[in-house]
Amino acid sequence: MNSQSVIALLGRRDEPTDGVEDYCRFLGQALRSLGVELELDYFSWAEGGWRAASGELKEKAKAWKGKWVLVQYTALAWSARGFPLRFLPVLNLLHNAGVRLAIVFHDVEPYSGKRLVDQARRRAQLYTMDRALHLADLGIFTLDLNVISWLKSPYTKCFFIPVGANIPLGTMGSERTSIGATQQVAVFGITGGDAGHAECRLIVKALKSAVHGLGGLRLHVFGRGARDFEFELRDGLRDLSVEILVDGILPPERIVEVLQSSDVLLFLRGPISSRRGSAIAGIACGLPVVAYTGSETAAPITEAGVVLIRKELQGEFADALGRILSNREYRADLAARSREAYRNYFSWDAIGLRYATALGARPGVGEGLSEQALCQTPDIATHQCKP
Repeated sequence: MNSQSVIALLGRRDEPTDGVEDYCRFLGQALRSLGVELELDYFSWAEGGWRAASGELKEKAKAWKGKWVLVQYTALAWSARGFPLRFLPVLNLLHNAGVRLAIVFHDVEPYSGKRLVDQARRRAQLYTMDRALHLADLGIFTLDLNVISWLKSPYTKCFFIPVGANIPLGTMGSERTSIGATQQVAVFGITGGDAGHAECRLIVKALKSAVHGLGGLRLHVFGRGARDFEFELRDGLRDLSVEILVDGILPPERIVEVLQSSDVLLFLRGPISSRRGSAIAGIACGLPVVAYTGSETAAPITEAGVVLIRKELQGEFADALGRILSNREYRADLAARSREAYRNYFSWDAIGLRYATALGARPGVGEGLSEQALCQTPDIATHQCKP
């Protein structure tokens, strides 16, 4: 297959880590093996202003005529306060330059909130996403199309591709690396503010219940927000046989080490779904995951080794954690399901193949990924599988 050149266009960088930029770099590696070269570029409005960024993009777009440009959408990448209406002139500029325009919706739903400003922000985001999809030749969504509230069928130019884990792993995922008899519970990131306090209370409650009869546990909390709640976690678990490790943002290789040395991942940052990269990192490392279910929870995330808890039944978190830690056979079954789901749906090989198909590159089936696995993904409006 002849090499095909594709542009990924990003907005404002996130700090201190940028998950969308990492996503594009991993995607580029996967596409390269399929004969597709992905080049990252930036609309640097936050640094030089909108006028200068627009002028620069207009010049670049002359060379992009006829190429696919994958514009990465999150509300905050295109607006400091989540009112992304200026995203639409950027798309118009690209459309007028004759590019083949694809929008990758990392934010697939508008922000919540009850204040007047929240309602105004939500209207702006819904309008922007709807108009963006209208302008695009292709819309790529990180959630099952059927669970997106504002998206109307038929999905004639929409494609569902789950996100991958932004960590260095192979096609097959990985298995636990033993570090001794003490079982380890991992928590990857804690939300800020009141939500973070609620998450800490749930972590404490679950571990207090699970530790009895197990002879001790290790809790390793890391990622965004972890250090902000270290005192609260240590205070809540004092006088218990729980070793507590707390780290901030870790390099990708270290994240892999932590997850591979864990027995289970608690995911508390909202309902689990196919766009939750930190949860998928646990699945990629072959972990059972205990998580909330919600409106975004749908296949293929439900095919992994995920124990789903309804938010109104928070007490079941402790029960689920205790069963996983005390039942080796059950834990091994969940871990195997996670590794299988990673291989079929969340590995970058699987994701790259879906992108290549969506963009019309039509590569052959990748090594280690069956055509059956591709067709089983409940994604597809533009990609129809033969029976």
